[in-house]
Amino acid sequence: MNAFHFDPIWFGILMLITLETGLITPPFGVTLFVMKGVAPPEITMADIWRAVTPYVIVDMLCIVLVLVMPTLATVVPSLMGMK
Repeated sequence: MNAFHFDPIWFGILMLITLETGLITPPFGVTLFVMKGVAPPEITMADIWRAVTPYVIVDMLCIVLVLVMPTLATVVPSLMGMK
């Protein structure tokens, strides 16, 4: 990461957002299977997938925004004196 001159805070934020997206999207949506396990029996996996769709869209938008404008990921740490 440092060899490519990427900001480590930016990279960490981007990695966290993509990991979150991976946990709520099929086929490896571990969080979806946990939700199915605690949901009432009448709730189907398709219902859970439909319910998570808006969150996936927002996550994708956040990934694009952080890629296009890296300042979004680094402005708060810079205000805290971390950079």
